[in-house]
Amino acid sequence: YIVTDDGYVMLASEMGVLDIPEETIVTKWRLQPGKMLLIDLEKGTIISDDDLKTELANRHDYRKWLDRTQIMLSDLPQTRTKLRKSHIPLVDRQQTFGYTQEDLKFLMMPMARAGQEATGSMGTDTPVSVLSNRPKLLDTFFKQNFAQVTNPPIDPIREEAVMSLVTFIGPRPNLLDLKGTSKQKRLEAPHPIITNEELERIRVIGTTKGNNFRTVTIDATYDVANGPDYMDACLEGLSRAADRAVRDGYNIIIISDRSVSQTRVPVPILLATSAIHHHLIRKGLRTSVGLVVESGEPREVHQFCTLAGYGAEAINPYLAFETLRDGAPSFDEIITPDQAVKRYVKALKKGMLKVMSKMGISTYQSYCGAQIFDAVGLCSNFVERYFTGTASQVEGIGLSEIAHESFKRHSDAFGLNPVLEDTLEVGGDYAYRVRGEAHAWTPETVANLQHAVRGNSMDKFREFSKKMDADAHSANFLRGLFHIKSAEEMGRKPVPLDEVEPASEIVKRFATGAMSYGSISREAHTTLAIAMNRIGAKSNTGEGGEEPDRFNVTDRENSMRSAIKQVASGRFGVTAEYLVNADMIQIKMAQGAKPGEGGQLPGHKVNATIAKVRHSTPGVGLISPPPHHDIYSIEDLAQLIYDLKNVNQNADISVKLVSEVGVGTVAAGVAKARADHITISGYDGGTGASPLTSIKHAGSPWEIGIAETQQTLVENELRSRVVVQVDGGLRTGRDMIVAALLGADEMGFATAPLIAAGCIMMRKCHLNTCPVGIATQDPVLRKRFTGLPEHVINYFFFVAEEAREFMAYMGFKTFDEMVGQVDWLDRQKAINHWKSQGLDFSRLFAKSDRADSTPIYHTEDQDHNLGSVLDRELIKSARSALDNREKVSFQTAINNTNRSTGAMLSGEIAKRYGHDGLPEDTINIQLKGIAGQSFGAFAARGLTLDLTGEANDYVGKGLAGGRLIIKPPANAAIVPEKSIIVGNTVLYGAIAGECYFRGIAGERFAVRNSGAVAVVEGVGDHGCEYMTGGVVVVIGETGRNFAAGMSGGVAYVLDEDASFASRCNLAMVDLAPIPEEEEALAAHGHQAQDLHSHGLIDLNHHLTELDAARLRQLIENHKQFTGSARAADILDNWETMLPKFIKVMPVDYRRALLEMEQRQTASVAAE
Repeated sequence: YIVTDDGYVMLASEMGVLDIPEETIVTKWRLQPGKMLLIDLEKGTIISDDDLKTELANRHDYRKWLDRTQIMLSDLPQTRTKLRKSHIPLVDRQQTFGYTQEDLKFLMMPMARAGQEATGSMGTDTPVSVLSNRPKLLDTFFKQNFAQVTNPPIDPIREEAVMSLVTFIGPRPNLLDLKGTSKQKRLEAPHPIITNEELERIRVIGTTKGNNFRTVTIDATYDVANGPDYMDACLEGLSRAADRAVRDGYNIIIISDRSVSQTRVPVPILLATSAIHHHLIRKGLRTSVGLVVESGEPREVHQFCTLAGYGAEAINPYLAFETLRDGAPSFDEIITPDQAVKRYVKALKKGMLKVMSKMGISTYQSYCGAQIFDAVGLCSNFVERYFTGTASQVEGIGLSEIAHESFKRHSDAFGLNPVLEDTLEVGGDYAYRVRGEAHAWTPETVANLQHAVRGNSMDKFREFSKKMDADAHSANFLRGLFHIKSAEEMGRKPVPLDEVEPASEIVKRFATGAMSYGSISREAHTTLAIAMNRIGAKSNTGEGGEEPDRFNVTDRENSMRSAIKQVASGRFGVTAEYLVNADMIQIKMAQGAKPGEGGQLPGHKVNATIAKVRHSTPGVGLISPPPHHDIYSIEDLAQLIYDLKNVNQNADISVKLVSEVGVGTVAAGVAKARADHITISGYDGGTGASPLTSIKHAGSPWEIGIAETQQTLVENELRSRVVVQVDGGLRTGRDMIVAALLGADEMGFATAPLIAAGCIMMRKCHLNTCPVGIATQDPVLRKRFTGLPEHVINYFFFVAEEAREFMAYMGFKTFDEMVGQVDWLDRQKAINHWKSQGLDFSRLFAKSDRADSTPIYHTEDQDHNLGSVLDRELIKSARSALDNREKVSFQTAINNTNRSTGAMLSGEIAKRYGHDGLPEDTINIQLKGIAGQSFGAFAARGLTLDLTGEANDYVGKGLAGGRLIIKPPANAAIVPEKSIIVGNTVLYGAIAGECYFRGIAGERFAVRNSGAVAVVEGVGDHGCEYMTGGVVVVIGETGRNFAAGMSGGVAYVLDEDASFASRCNLAMVDLAPIPEEEEALAAHGHQAQDLHSHGLIDLNHHLTELDAARLRQLIENHKQFTGSARAADILDNWETMLPKFIKVMPVDYRRALLEMEQRQTASVAAE
């Protein structure tokens, strides 16, 4: 917003909306996160945020209110009640609640050892719960929701300041009580996972003086003699008991299944909790009572999250605690049972924060009762009654089947089965087991596929395909229950196979999944690329960048260039050169195996080659943020699409989404944002590393996502504009046909081609120990890779040929005429599966009424409105520089409708000269005005954009070597060092270059900066977040959480009031004073020459030394380029100001640089 000298205040979404003379503007500022702008029209003044909040805070003595109404759980007196011990063997109780050997080995024990969730890889290939032959816990029918595009997820680690698990147990206060008259107390706990002892304190809280709490325990078990059909009556009884308790004055209800025994069967605790929660809501009583769960069922993160989502304010997992105490003596590390429980609770807390943050929720109080889940395979009557308001696209089982599954577990526990007498079921959810859960990829299917592709045997492939489709048909996957109708069933004739579109054309619709170089070896990555290039299909770089030597296509038969270049939240390796060498640029909003999460590549995996590709430092870990920090809305996504299209007009822009209820609405927004291509990824897609909770419980099957996307796009007449691709567990030609009928133009495959290339599904990708040289950077293991492009090519042609046979059977000659013809799908009738009888796919098979009047597949190109962009004029004026490397300099005006200025010109530079670009300052453009979004995005080396005015958000996004200068006009009435000059998220993903901003930047300045140098006169919150390289100088104030996740580079911050340390996130960085210049010179034998001369210090090298010289040089540059009065004052008082600067440097980065210097010194000495 701006304030003028005649008293006008103008606030808008961006600067430059109205033309206001600069000499009349006295204030330029922004509405900051968590702050308010209040204008008192009577007094004619702006009330500052501090004054406003101080006034509100002083209206009442809020501390007295809290002291009167709040009790801390930790302050409750110790109880004399002896903790109850069960006489029933531990293994019997574990079996009753569905424990398996895998729960202990893969989930609980790693949490108790390491204090964090266990990690897995390769995704999931087991049936959804409604199709499993094994009794499944109710929570597994619920899939976690996550944010994509419409709001951002949060990083719960680097931004823990905004995260809280604090929970309040008991009645809610009156929101309209503004005078603090309430005497009703609330019980506060630091987190919702409570110990047995804490639960007993709550149970007897009513006996403690000074509070009006009354606690009642409701038994959530019933007599086994009543049989499974009694569960309905039991739930009614639980609801009535809760209702009666609240009306009788009880305000804490403990829902307990501790009474489980040979004669007592437990109600699934999620069902009991949600039933009571929703009953009390319907009766208007829910805010009068707190719900506490005491259960033996919860042990993994997802179970705690579902309980929280359906109303539990606190959870006591008594059996999990007992299991850990029993198992602690067997740990490799000597830890006490108490330590094991403490670490386990710590892991649960971290996991719950991560699940909450996926949806952009920062507090447990917001998450509790929020129901952020989709149901998959539960009938609508059941959901509406017990989980009211939860979305469910696929009808399935109801209370009867759930009750029978509970009884099955109980009878297994207390029955006479000798196998289960003293041991748990094997499980098999996380790895293939002989007596375990069904898997798509078994030793047999892996062997069949590899024999087929290596011997180029279609017969062998048919064996593989038959086995895969038979497993699907026996109800392992939703699509297995889909019947594909014949031509005769649809009243038409089959067509001869030789009249069907050839396989050589069909394979062009294929793409490999986004597997980054870093997650897999160069050998595996290039094999996939060569194979796809030979058949005219597309391989995907993943988010790790691509080595530039692969860009040059000299031998088309063996081209290693990936056609799809991915742009993910980390922006690793995303340069202008990278982008112009793409046929398609994919914006990864989410990944099927871990939607809503970022990633982390540990330092030991970042070797010299990977570091070079990602523009980082060897040995230093790399963090991908959960959100794209330039995408907080659909409009922001449209801007990134526009940015990328400007750099490379010939590339299609793709957006990758993950299947969940509501993805169709998001896809419609993406189409309106002018994406050319949309990928819908299933939850069962692969991954190099992901928390096991995410692999199993986040996202939905692709069948649900593609069906909703197709229906929404057709309904809104958007389908013709975009190519729709589906990926996530596709394996056979039949899978491909189902995807096409549901609406997919193209198909992505990842795990299957990896298996064709040699993967044997060891599921050890995250450990860097892949025995076949695929998912490893170990040079010894990489030598074991034996895959050939021919193997991958054979696989894709087998799939295409199988699809052609289906097309002939259905009467389709071309693939396009089959896309979206969902009428050809029906539910399989002859499925002998006890849980499948209630399945209803009518919502998936629905066809829009508009399908007859609007295209239902891709038929037209998007119009990106690039015809009149400012860069076209800039390119004309810079033609001699582009063609002949001649220096050019010119002036032009700019306004805020000129977005992505410099991006198209930089693309032209990168096409001709690569990342090296042109000599410094070859193209010097002086601009005047207020620039639109993404000014200087991907600016290439040799380009200088010198703006007199100001700019909006995303300045210097992906800066690739260019120089950006922004300063206010000479006639401006503002004080520059106290005024905003650039918006939020400046230098996001910058690779190289220089920036000088005379003024203050918004939030997230230099987020994920990899190598750019910048000087700015103040920054907002989260400055230098996730930075991995480069140098940032801040000669003004900083906001909160500076340097969060910063693993590389250096920042110099002017700390005049000695308060910076309180605003800096010190988890990964050290703060140090800057040695005086004479000390620096003495340390180098006075051989640094004239340190004040421009260019003598390599600004991005020797970052462990020469700090004073580097800092002075940058501030002198800033003064020279912007005329900064602030810089001049610092230089004029250098001896006084230098001690006030703080050097911010990551600990791990310093170690890595020193090690590199030592190796170089040793190498020189050896020579």
